[in-house]
Amino acid sequence: MSESAPRAVVALDGVAKTYPSGTRALDPVTLAVREGEFVTLLGPSGCGKSTILNLIAGLAAPTRGRIAWWGAGPEALGARGRRLAMVFQSATLMPWARVATNVRLPLDLAGVPRPAAEGAVRDSLALVGLAGFESSYPRELSGGMQMRASIARALVTQPDLLLMDEPFGALDEITRTRLDAELLGLWSDRRFTVVFVTHSIYEAVFLSQRVVVMSARPGRLLDEVTIDEPYPRTEAFRVSQRFLEHAQALQSGLVEASRETGVRS
Repeated sequence: MSESAPRAVVALDGVAKTYPSGTRALDPVTLAVREGEFVTLLGPSGCGKSTILNLIAGLAAPTRGRIAWWGAGPEALGARGRRLAMVFQSATLMPWARVATNVRLPLDLAGVPRPAAEGAVRDSLALVGLAGFESSYPRELSGGMQMRASIARALVTQPDLLLMDEPFGALDEITRTRLDAELLGLWSDRRFTVVFVTHSIYEAVFLSQRVVVMSARPGRLLDEVTIDEPYPRTEAFRVSQRFLEHAQALQSGLVEASRETGVRS
């Protein structure tokens, strides 16, 4: 690697995961995500995409293999320039708490003084288009707005690595398309590293620099497709021939993934 090449923010080296029940979620996986990249994991349900995110987030431990964050162990996480945050499939907001309180939660847990925390909350809500909704309760927000609040909660710590587990999968297509575009705007402005999980080929093509296609359980990395298209990506890109070609390449990868039975010699 040349001196000017981006460093690996997270690297999985032969990482496998078997649960206590005996379920093999992942066969050995080797994957490096470089600084500032937008990488998407795509594959059939149950193929281990979310397992990889949980391993990267430190929510689970690998059965085999090694994970390095910025070239070090988990003790490196949390330092300046090495912050991690995760957005889950559902907004997971506290229904009894106002939006500002929900977004402030990571800062409260970290012991950040209230004045600084409140300023960071205002900034984070403004980033996701929720300025003025600080005093609202989650039930007063639409599904898309709830997910914006969840993203604001992740961004309030100014993460360097953002993990996103199908964050827009439960939303209608119009809202999903809009939030995809807003997410790319945030990523372009802040240039944090993103590892994104989706079932949607079209979402993967629109968002990503690289798409990693995974096999059926136990998950393996079957293919990698580079989406070598300039940013910002607009609605015109969604209807372009190049978009279709990338989608067809990913579709071929998913067809191959669906043929994987998980039984290997």
